[in-house]
Amino acid sequence: MTTDRATGSGEPGRPRSDLGRRTALRREQLGLTREEVAARAAASPGYIQYVEEHAAEPSIGFLLCLAGALNTTVAELTGGTTDLPTGLGKAGAHPEVLTLGPAACRELLSTHGIGRVAVTLNDTPAVFPVNYTVIDDVIAYRTQAGSGPAAAAGHEAALEVDHIDEAFSQGWSVLAVGPAEIVTGFYETRKFEEHAYSPPWVGGGRYQWIAIRPTHLSGRRIRVPGAPAPPTGEAEHSTNA
Repeated sequence: MTTDRATGSGEPGRPRSDLGRRTALRREQLGLTREEVAARAAASPGYIQYVEEHAAEPSIGFLLCLAGALNTTVAELTGGTTDLPTGLGKAGAHPEVLTLGPAACRELLSTHGIGRVAVTLNDTPAVFPVNYTVIDDVIAYRTQAGSGPAAAAGHEAALEVDHIDEAFSQGWSVLAVGPAEIVTGFYETRKFEEHAYSPPWVGGGRYQWIAIRPTHLSGRRIRVPGAPAPPTGEAEHSTNA
């Protein structure tokens, strides 16, 4: 059996649909192969590949099976929640709150994503979303000189990152606090440029790197009994907080 994790673009000139992109992304988030998803959805690996790489129009019955296999909802896979804020689902039954230790927080932060940086502008608190990258325990993001996110430089800054699993009403949140500074060194700037996962979603003109060196990491995870549970270890424990 193969373990194909590819999410290729399919035949030349035939772009993937939104359903295909969302299916491939969700599969990768869960660390599943196409064969594993196919077994869960009672489908063939070839059809899973077709859905990911072509403008497929599967039946609602298959979509329900696919959503179940990917631990999500049909609305999430088809983009029905695109313009809605997260967290509209109902609370899960008997949720458990886990406190995340520094090691677990670092693991959740360690790749890349979108976080929210809190700053003070004209004596008024403000929060801005930023594309961030983590290298050697340093959190960095690109912004425009003089912009709101750039105001974090020279101060203690807080950056919050979270993940919400709408299908099971669970998720996690991590808060990193530490001094922020403008990255001016040539080699450090080049290191961030080379390892950045993505340019800022808001577009060009943002070349100033701001680095946050966390001195405090804290986080919590909400877990619902019966829902798929992520691997846990000594870095997280139950709490009534």
